[in-house]
Amino acid sequence: QVQLVESGGGLVQAGGSLRLSCAASGSIFSINVMGWYRQAPGKQRELVAAITSGGTTTYADSVKGRFTISNDNAKNTVYLQMNSLQPEDTSVYNCNAAIMGYNYWGQGTQVTVSS
Repeated sequence: QVQLVESGGGLVQAGGSLRLSCAASGSIFSINVMGWYRQAPGKQRELVAAITSGGTTTYADSVKGRFTISNDNAKNTVYLQMNSLQPEDTSVYNCNAAIMGYNYWGQGTQVTVSS
């Protein structure tokens, strides 16, 4: 019954910024961790950033210093602020949440960065 809905993707020029959001809804009692994954064509899916309900964060080396993940526990929502975007950041970004022992995935939002 849990659903994840992402928004905020789009087309930007290199050096630009986007803010992704992911809202979880349904029968939720607690969320252990929420994060963002991406998978560009020809590449494996990779964890971009994740945050626990307590605020502990982790980032892929390729985005450290450029991306910031945050959460709003009251709204069951996670955000990904992406700055200094580069063409190699182009991908479909999927939200993931570990909720009550299960993994849930959003439909994905496209991020395209032009050179």
